[in-house]
Amino acid sequence: MDRVRQPRLRAHAQSYDPDRIAGGSSGGEGATVGSGGSPIGLGSDVGGSIRGPAFFNGVFGHKPSLGLVPITGAWPPAHGEVTRMVVNGPLARRAEDLMPLLRILAGPDGIDPIAREMELGDPATTSLDGLRVVISEHSVNRPTSRDLLAAREQAAGALAAAGAKVERVSMRSMLTAYEPYLAALADDETGLHNLIMGEGADPVTLRGLLRRRGPHTAPTRILLAAERAFARSSPKRLRKMIAAGRAFAEEIQGTIGDGVLLHPPYPAVAPRHGGTVGRFWWVQPMAVLNLAAVPVTQVPLGLNGDGLPLGVQVAAGPGRDHLSIAVALELERVFGGWVPPDA
Repeated sequence: MDRVRQPRLRAHAQSYDPDRIAGGSSGGEGATVGSGGSPIGLGSDVGGSIRGPAFFNGVFGHKPSLGLVPITGAWPPAHGEVTRMVVNGPLARRAEDLMPLLRILAGPDGIDPIAREMELGDPATTSLDGLRVVISEHSVNRPTSRDLLAAREQAAGALAAAGAKVERVSMRSMLTAYEPYLAALADDETGLHNLIMGEGADPVTLRGLLRRRGPHTAPTRILLAAERAFARSSPKRLRKMIAAGRAFAEEIQGTIGDGVLLHPPYPAVAPRHGGTVGRFWWVQPMAVLNLAAVPVTQVPLGLNGDGLPLGVQVAAGPGRDHLSIAVALELERVFGGWVPPDA
């Protein structure tokens, strides 16, 4: 990895920029928690929709282990392979609030067929001495900004100071995992087009997708076009990509083992409104961890020179949610966690 300049993480700055996105689809939760309007929030995550808003708004977000928290009541309901990726989980300004929230949310409800009993460890009593910390290399499909790389380096240094053993691992399989991720999404029989028609709208034609003044926004048209294009893939190709996705999950879980993985949240800090429209590569660093079906805690690491939140994803092995949260507790102690935005 190239050496990067280590900028000083700012403890205070002027307001987070309101011209920047709050993330989606749980952006309202992220903005409310990050602005101090609520101490906690709940979100769903199939491609970063807990972790993205947590990152952009400078708070903690946790994507739980698959099956830990029921997804009963989520709309639209998940079907097929996508059920291996979608989870519900908490956002909070304090890392110490994550595990109590998980304990409240966790456990089977008799409705969700995936939800099951899972023993949860205690982050507060988890030692980081000797913990294996993997830094992902060659794993993001766009250049990652210097300030995010530097923040991750500082996080790794803080964990090393706590006794962890840091190593760098080339994870190039993440670069080719996006098609298997999309295949898993496409395996859901619902689909955006069917949802729109189910609410009484007319079928969306190719001509309708090309019209700028149609009833749908540009992001919706782009998503519908992508869905239409992927639907033309052969069933054989779809099955191959789903199998590749499951093999990828085994690989990533094996790489993490009983340690944790430090991975960038996005290629850069929060972009301006509209800055991610049509840029599907933006979600790759988060979506691959949905495909891997591992628990992930998004951890704030102060602000950059422009007063925008920095952060890092901390992934652990399935069922080891307490471990990524324990790392979040230590990084909060060192870097201060959530920084209140100035009015």
